[in-house]
Amino acid sequence: MNFVYRGLCCLFLLLVISVQLFAQSPRKRQLLNEGWKFHLGHAANAEKDFNYGLSNIFAKTGRAEKTAIAVDFNDAAWRTVQIPHDWAVELPFAFKDNDDLKDHGYKALGGLFPENSIGWYRKKFSVTTTDSGKRFSITFDGIFRDAKVWLNGFYIAANQSGYVGFTVDVTNYINFKKENVLVVRADATQSEGWFYEGAGIYRKVWLNTYDNLHVTDDTFVHTITQADGKAMITVEADVKNDGLQTTEATFYTLIKDRTGRIVAKTDVKRVNVNSNDATPVKQQVLVDKPIWWSIEQPYLYHAEILVSRGDKVIDERNIRFGIRSIDIKADGVYLNGKHVKIKGTNNHQDHAGLGSALPDYLQYYRISLLKQMGSNAYRASHHAPTPELLEACDSLGMLVLDEQRLLNSSPEYMDQFERLVKRDRNHPSVFLWSIGNEEGYAQVNGFGKRIAQTLLAKQKQLDPTRTSTYAADLANVFTGVNEVIPVRGFNYRQFAVADYHRDHPQQPIIGTEMGSTVTTRGIYVKDTVSAYLPDQDITAPWWASTAEQWWPLAAENDFWLGGFIWTGFDYRGEPTPYKWPNISSHFGVMDVCGFPKNIYYYYQSWWKDEDVLHISPQWNWRGKEGQNIDVWVNSNADNVELFLNGKSLGKKNMPRNKHLQWSVAYRPGTLKAVGYRNSKKLVSEVKTTGAAYKLKLTPSKQILLANGSDAVVVNVLILDKNGLEVPDAMQEIKFNLTGGATIIGVGNGDPSSHEDDKILTGQWKRKLFNGHCQVILQSGKKVGNATLNATADGVKGAAVQFAVK
Repeated sequence: MNFVYRGLCCLFLLLVISVQLFAQSPRKRQLLNEGWKFHLGHAANAEKDFNYGLSNIFAKTGRAEKTAIAVDFNDAAWRTVQIPHDWAVELPFAFKDNDDLKDHGYKALGGLFPENSIGWYRKKFSVTTTDSGKRFSITFDGIFRDAKVWLNGFYIAANQSGYVGFTVDVTNYINFKKENVLVVRADATQSEGWFYEGAGIYRKVWLNTYDNLHVTDDTFVHTITQADGKAMITVEADVKNDGLQTTEATFYTLIKDRTGRIVAKTDVKRVNVNSNDATPVKQQVLVDKPIWWSIEQPYLYHAEILVSRGDKVIDERNIRFGIRSIDIKADGVYLNGKHVKIKGTNNHQDHAGLGSALPDYLQYYRISLLKQMGSNAYRASHHAPTPELLEACDSLGMLVLDEQRLLNSSPEYMDQFERLVKRDRNHPSVFLWSIGNEEGYAQVNGFGKRIAQTLLAKQKQLDPTRTSTYAADLANVFTGVNEVIPVRGFNYRQFAVADYHRDHPQQPIIGTEMGSTVTTRGIYVKDTVSAYLPDQDITAPWWASTAEQWWPLAAENDFWLGGFIWTGFDYRGEPTPYKWPNISSHFGVMDVCGFPKNIYYYYQSWWKDEDVLHISPQWNWRGKEGQNIDVWVNSNADNVELFLNGKSLGKKNMPRNKHLQWSVAYRPGTLKAVGYRNSKKLVSEVKTTGAAYKLKLTPSKQILLANGSDAVVVNVLILDKNGLEVPDAMQEIKFNLTGGATIIGVGNGDPSSHEDDKILTGQWKRKLFNGHCQVILQSGKKVGNATLNATADGVKGAAVQFAVK
């Protein structure tokens, strides 16, 4: 089954082509993702940590003898990996009665497992002598966590955050005559959250080359809507001079549409920048008849920012942005003046088979699944998202609540917050900032209030075009953070929202976490041994609610801006209400592979203005003939009639924002629902299937870019002889891939599965879980074909071919 928008592949290809169109620039940005050497260190034994902690590496500049930092260290025995890389997903599961281990998915990582908690990376790269005299920096988009970085033996950077990227100038350490050696030590002993976080260099690494006179990374492009329908584009930038002499240059900006056509140009401004100084520049330009960025039409422009000396362009920044306005009032969110009810999902960043190291395509794939459900907003819970996630939201039309990991105003966390806001403020998808989540100790007292005021002041300084919220797990409480936060966030406590609004009618309110129904895809009875829960909207923890308890409140009251359900996808860690053998959560409306559960169709019914009619459960109940089965119908039809083998079981009107339910004595055959929506007939049915007969492979696309990083998701199921999907199949599937691609992960959505997601040696395989599993492939760099073969005992196999070009 393919749940991806049909235009996803074309859109992803258009994005790549767009990047290539704007690639000719005096500034170079080179990916350093390939050819890394990797080895585990040891958090408790310095000898097994390549002498880190024994050798005195900080006594002299560049001194790194007898350690893995040394330029001449022999790493031939280390494993070669490609970035992004998450070593945690490769580790075995380990059961110990420890809450932190449980919350992180029982992976053998952290303080209890010092042998698995340090990761060393080494990368060699060359720099051409023709670039001598240029400046160089290296950008790490994300390392989990507590990273230390050396180049050619010189210690150049440290970064504690596992989520906020960092850039370090390495100009003085570049070797033009020999290979450069970049070394990273990541320490994942300590966690930051209470969910699976991964470990290692799990986001991209870049080598940046540019002129001594250049535009800095924190350029800000934003829009002010004009009354006549025009748009005033404001560009704020710093021109920095890292040269040894004062330099004069010119600065201007071209606004281009998605085809590269110039639609506006600023005046040319002369700048005179002293050595080791920066000059701020602010320019404005009108765009006539702009195409507004919206959820339905996410149109993106480019701001091409140019610095010239004489007739030569010496630096260029290209920033994608959208022309749109956001206004958050007590009665709603207004995008371009149009009221938008927030229909959002919370999400962590891991995916089945991959952990936290997702190829770009997976970001687009996951956002497309949420869009197809009818969601229009995404909360990055509870961390800075990867840049590619925001690019996917920009391109596909998904609003983003962008969140700071921790409510803290110390220098370390203020620096993280500043980097987050500066990095993400150009993305049109970002409509609201969050300064934190559920800080039980600080959120209700003077500490929380003062910390919040400091963070809010910084946010307004860096981005006056947006405002902030805070995810508070409190009812009708107006102390601490809530006294000063512009938009009141509610984590659950949905029945207190009306009282809070009554007492504070001018403060906008948004459900930052709502719902939290726990379900297991394809399971219809509570199973405390396997740790499964029924796949219907009936079970929620004491602190949460079902979908039908919270969504009608938000849908029917304008003082709710809307809300974000917990969660869009299942995620590793935080198993609830069970512990081992669960290693994943049950909260998602989709499982960790992105296969929908039945609650998905509840939200789709009321979030998406398209016809929806869905029957559950499946109709294979051998041995239960004559027993009553609860049948649910999720639909936005006006009324629905249910039939079993042609006999009517009654017609019912559909209550808005609810579902319909029948108790049906099981007989094999066909269960059919017939509904009418605005006089249009809708039909849906489930049938009793025969025995498993043959495999079916459904790829999300069949053309891969030969760039070594493109990816494709292949969903696997089994059909009977009549071509019906067998919903309760559990066979083990074996995979074999030939040609220009590799398998990078497998999964099946079973929250209690302890199978390997990564198979480093031997046969790739995965069991079906209630009829489904998934395999993820990544392209190579060789043009040609790749063929995936899938086999299973007792059934016919299947194959699918991909064009790699």
